[in-house]
Amino acid sequence: MASIKQFEGLKIWKLSRVLCDDINNLALKTDLRTDYKLYSQIDGSSGPVMDNVAEGFERNGNKEFIQFLSIAKASCGETRSQSYRVFDRNYATKEEFEKLKEQTLTLSKMIGSFMGYLQKSDFKGSTYNN
Repeated sequence: MASIKQFEGLKIWKLSRVLCDDINNLALKTDLRTDYKLYSQIDGSSGPVMDNVAEGFERNGNKEFIQFLSIAKASCGETRSQSYRVFDRNYATKEEFEKLKEQTLTLSKMIGSFMGYLQKSDFKGSTYNN
């Protein structure tokens, strides 16, 4: 992580951005966009995955970064749960649902692994360089 200078370089941020885009594209091509509550919920849970990764990174300290990654991981689970409703209401094909499910499972595992790495790391962040 020490070589990454911006959150945009983090693979978990890049993949969470793809997830958000895929959800938006699904809404644009189906009636999901007219199911305002469900669309608002899944859009509102997928966005914070990438946003909390970014915000935690910008805090410049491992403890806070881990806290924000935990929130991102929880939002990822929430997005996965909501994708079931999207599928159950016929806004997504089985293949589209499986892709969303796999994306969220992969992201959740990656975020969890990154949290474990940060917890064991001696690097504490620039906040603690004084």
